Amino acid sequence: MSCNYAEGLSPYENKGVLGLPEKFDSAEKFAKKCELLAQLLSQSKHVVVHTGAGISTSAGIPDFRGPNGVWTLERDGKRPNINVSFTDAKPTKTHMILKKLVECKKVHYIVSQNIDGLHLKSGLPRKYLAELHGNMFIDECNVCKRQYIRSAPVETVGKKCSGVPCAAELVGGRPCRGRLYDGVLDWEHSLPENDLLMAEWHSSIADLSLCLGTTLQIVPSGNLPLETLKYGGKLVICNLQPTKQDNKADLIINYYVDDILEKVMNILGLEIPEYSEAENPMHIAENTVVNWTIERKDVLALEKQFKAKCKGVKKKRILIKSKRNSIDLQNEINTDDDKSKVIKLEIKEENVVDENAEIKTETNGEQNGVVNG
Repeated sequence: MSCNYAEGLSPYENKGVLGLPEKFDSAEKFAKKCELLAQLLSQSKHVVVHTGAGISTSAGIPDFRGPNGVWTLERDGKRPNINVSFTDAKPTKTHMILKKLVECKKVHYIVSQNIDGLHLKSGLPRKYLAELHGNMFIDECNVCKRQYIRSAPVETVGKKCSGVPCAAELVGGRPCRGRLYDGVLDWEHSLPENDLLMAEWHSSIADLSLCLGTTLQIVPSGNLPLETLKYGGKLVICNLQPTKQDNKADLIINYYVDDILEKVMNILGLEIPEYSEAENPMHIAENTVVNWTIERKDVLALEKQFKAKCKGVKKKRILIKSKRNSIDLQNEINTDDDKSKVIKLEIKEENVVDENAEIKTETNGEQNGVVNG
């Protein structure tokens, strides 16, 4: 449950802006914007999707900062009414669509802030997924750093030792002798190195970053889509609430992500797969050791690709931080600024969708400037 996960974290005051009002596009705007998104997906050569808690709410897992989010209600001394266990939660339509889009090579990588394990349950291969904040269904060895799938969620969070010995064999058949720790980060932990490298390099190579169900308040996760803009790509944001990067987006869709992607799949003529328990690798983990480690060869191959594209391109902002914390949006979105923020978003929408439904080709100056938290 996301409540139990949140309660297991260390105290942390700056959780970002909570409870911002949700906004829905009209039916006409929604349809037109989905056409544009489908067009972008068809035309782009390297698409990276950034997922947040908003893609799991239809599975019964509350988000954190929404009007009924865990931290929003906690602030008011309340708890969510609906809170499905991580064990019982099943991948949503969005999870299954993303798996299909990866199989069709229309999406090339997924960067997730979620710890609920639903991407894993959907059958998405590790090769196409970075889990920046960990996974409730993963153990990690403190010596060899290999990761293993669990058949049940971890009982702790914050990289705590379970006492279980690592099953890996090192060179020469020698046992690893390490111990397994839960794979879920607490506030003070650095992000997993290979996940962060893969996420940043894929985001830099991408000509399209698509953000789903996230307000992009947590860094470095929230800044990764800007890597795409820096190297000339486009940014699409699908979320019900305003996000940190709205003013840099080429297209913003304010609607439920399940409905957005279902509409896009219809436009593309692709079938949406049903979730199958048989494809859930957690069931295999009940009887055997299942590896969930990012392969070193995949990291090296992507590094070569990244250097080939981005060699000689000077970074125009401060390097991404390796630890996570929330961006303070209070100076940008507060009760005094609500009206001006809404007006700004409306103006942005008019720029994105014109009478001819053409995709915006010009980037505003902010996309080429310094961006930091």
